[in-house]
Amino acid sequence: MKRIFAIMLAVFMMAGMLSVFAACEPSTQITLRVLENDTAKKEGYLDYLLNAFNEKYKDENVVAVDANMDEYSNLEQDGPYGHGPDVLYQANDVLMKYVDGHHIMPINVTEMDVFEQVPQNAWDAYKYDNNGEIVYCGIPVNVQQPLLYYRKDMLPEDWQTEWDDNDNGIPDMVEFWNELYLYSQSIRKSDMSKYGFALQLNNEYFNSGFLFTYGGYIFGNNNTDDTDIGLSAGNAKLGGKIIWDLAGIMDEKCLDDTFTTGRESMLANGTIFATICTPDMTSSFVKELSAVYRKEGLSEEEALKKVDENLVITGLPKLPANGDITVRQDVTDDSLWVAHKTMGGVNGYGISSYTKNREWALKFVEFATSEEMVLKRAEMLGVVPARADALQQVGDEVAEIIFNNLDDGTIVVMPSISAVGQIWLPISSGFKQIATDGCGDCLYTMDDIQAVLETIDDNIYKAIHTFG
Repeated sequence: MKRIFAIMLAVFMMAGMLSVFAACEPSTQITLRVLENDTAKKEGYLDYLLNAFNEKYKDENVVAVDANMDEYSNLEQDGPYGHGPDVLYQANDVLMKYVDGHHIMPINVTEMDVFEQVPQNAWDAYKYDNNGEIVYCGIPVNVQQPLLYYRKDMLPEDWQTEWDDNDNGIPDMVEFWNELYLYSQSIRKSDMSKYGFALQLNNEYFNSGFLFTYGGYIFGNNNTDDTDIGLSAGNAKLGGKIIWDLAGIMDEKCLDDTFTTGRESMLANGTIFATICTPDMTSSFVKELSAVYRKEGLSEEEALKKVDENLVITGLPKLPANGDITVRQDVTDDSLWVAHKTMGGVNGYGISSYTKNREWALKFVEFATSEEMVLKRAEMLGVVPARADALQQVGDEVAEIIFNNLDDGTIVVMPSISAVGQIWLPISSGFKQIATDGCGDCLYTMDDIQAVLETIDDNIYKAIHTFG
């Protein structure tokens, strides 16, 4: 009995010691690394999102943090070694290029509240056919499309009598490319230090729409067949000629990133009248222009009010059906004009297949794509929400333009196949070649422009199927 009692006492003592040790040992905290874009970080939205998530789950031993990586980090290279993020915010073409290698995780979106709030054409950007089963590998947050940004206070004083031939109260130079070209030409002639319209013309995202408008396309079969490349198809050379013509009202700055890195400050200080950008950069334009107004002596409130009056964001001007933007055409005759198609995208969240915390990564994505957070993102960054409930609360005319363009095909959503990664350099190189001649020797014929576009197609094909 003494031996049995001693054994039992030893067991109880050991159990007590183990429980003490267990109580003293801290449990492992779950850390989610979140990759966001630079604008969200710079404008404070990422901090707001992380703090809100961490506050909600403060008792769950989980914390979401900035992945502290370049916004275009390569999940395919980083993920297998544990260096990649758990959650990524990217455009659909970036997220979906990870699908073929199973680097991105399919998400059961049909059971989430966001599913009914996002239109199918936005979901299609993240749709993937997995051996006959349709899955989604991302959740849409906002819709992207290039828009026209211009300064209302830089319009000529006589615009209502001389630049509004269709009498609709909107300046013709922001409705029709021909008028914008002629107005820009007049600004350059009067002051060579200033520009009317200005854009980096070798930028493949902002300028591909000129080709799409006249029959060009990236991949065949609704951007899914990477053996059929058609940027030179149809009358796409007319779009190429427009890039060439626009270079003529600029200078060598249109050949590098000058009009991209400096667009907000150049618009704010009056160096340029108009440019093209995406709505997620609106906050940067507002900040730059309000700073200029404050230097003129206005209070912060007065400066923001003046920005609201003078910074106008609208859809892209209409293009001439015949492709010639250099001559004035009748703006009252609708048959002479076509909608400017444009490359666009759907930005959203995806989950890395390499995350060790799938359930928490999914909870974070659900939180980040909730109505409250999407609305906050729109408020802080000026983006166009993909959620219908958030869009309704934003009540923005530009947002409606973008959604209508998505519905009617004016927005050509970037391909959601891995081969899309091979298109950018050939397109940029070809556009640079066209613009270099346009702002320089001006020797190109339509045949020369067609040859450049065909070379782009050929180089993309080689990059995908030969060198790839």
